[in-house]
Amino acid sequence: MRWVLAMLVVAGCSKADEPKSTVELPPAIAASEVKRGLDACKAYLANVCACSTTVPAAKEACTLAASLPEAIEVGERLVANPRSAREDAVQAAGSIRKAVKTCIEETAKLPSLGCP
Repeated sequence: MRWVLAMLVVAGCSKADEPKSTVELPPAIAASEVKRGLDACKAYLANVCACSTTVPAAKEACTLAASLPEAIEVGERLVANPRSAREDAVQAAGSIRKAVKTCIEETAKLPSLGCP
């Protein structure tokens, strides 16, 4: 949880105030990609926490999974903020993709924990 939030905080800090370009750039990450990722992380959270009631090994995973949807939402706000520097938005998009990757990989590991 802390590493995800730390990455997002670091991504939010810019080195200097750089002038904004007047050229309209495409978003660092598509809204549809963020939505799919958020849905995947919420599904993982629900599944691992439901499993944690019967499988003790899933309890810690449930606790850790709670921060993943929140990290995506924080990153999404940074990407969507027009005052964010392009570099910061791109870094936040990378953090979103890492969180989504974690959700998908951990979902695939659920059966090895004994979860349905």
